[in-house]
Amino acid sequence: MSYIAVIGAGSWGTTLASLLVEKGYEVSLWTFEKEVAAEINNYFTNNTYLPGVKLPRGLEATDYLPGAVKNARYILNVVPTQFIRSVFREAGKYIHENAVIVSASKGIEHGTLLTAASILNEILGNHSAVLSGPSFAREVISKLPTAVTLATGNSQIGLLLQEIFNTSYFRVYTHSDILGVELGGALKNVIAIASGISDGLGLGHNARAALITRGIAEMMRLGENMGADKRTFSGLSGMGDLVLTCTGPLSRNYSVGVKLGQGAKLNDILSSTKSVAEGVATALSAFELSKKFGVEMPIVEKVYEVLYKDRSPAEAVNMLMNRALRSEF
Repeated sequence: MSYIAVIGAGSWGTTLASLLVEKGYEVSLWTFEKEVAAEINNYFTNNTYLPGVKLPRGLEATDYLPGAVKNARYILNVVPTQFIRSVFREAGKYIHENAVIVSASKGIEHGTLLTAASILNEILGNHSAVLSGPSFAREVISKLPTAVTLATGNSQIGLLLQEIFNTSYFRVYTHSDILGVELGGALKNVIAIASGISDGLGLGHNARAALITRGIAEMMRLGENMGADKRTFSGLSGMGDLVLTCTGPLSRNYSVGVKLGQGAKLNDILSSTKSVAEGVATALSAFELSKKFGVEMPIVEKVYEVLYKDRSPAEAVNMLMNRALRSEF
């Protein structure tokens, strides 16, 4: 079977690597942390990111990046978005020109305002695809039913990757709208922080439902203006992922929002965990994209202000509710 390199051994990277190993693929899982690689290889656990989970014995981890990628036919990126450029600038020296790159990271880079696949394409230029959708790592590693989207501009590669990742519990649909799938996966994290803030303030189910609904409208508006397919946002990588991350306590972004709503400070929240809440960084990029494309995104704007301008969550909610009245559509 083809050699696959998974770059990033957080909860999602470890889960996807485990899924591929159990399907019989030869997989190398790269991690920046030497101690994480040693734990996976010696004990078949990753208690830093997936505590209490036993990993398949065929999984091999390494902290040596050239060795992980140099013979890989497929490379799966699961690096937090703000670190993709630095990791793959180094990895790119050893990646074969025919290797297929699959990105499972959900975010938008600061400054460039590029999605993960766009960053990888700029650095590497290889055939690329995106894997996204409503998929908590903890549930996938437990083999609970999950459905995701795999988007690529090459239909033959898409069908091949669909077969590689699909299992009896992990159903993979193909799509061609890479940008829309990535924007859905990135922007929903910002709305999830808003949903968590709402729940942290004790504002009830009505408020959460309104945030989800108006959140998807904001995502759709920006996506259309950037050239994405409007229909994508009603699918698994849009509405599906949004509902999951806005309602599930396993969502890191929702959890950050809950703590903010309860009065905790952002720096204290982020310093208490090694896991990355992509929505915190994405809020800044999403706000800048809304200004660049002239798109009204009031929820994104208020999350940005809470995170970066020290606006109180209660004041942000009050400002959203007292905006000028308008038609829904």
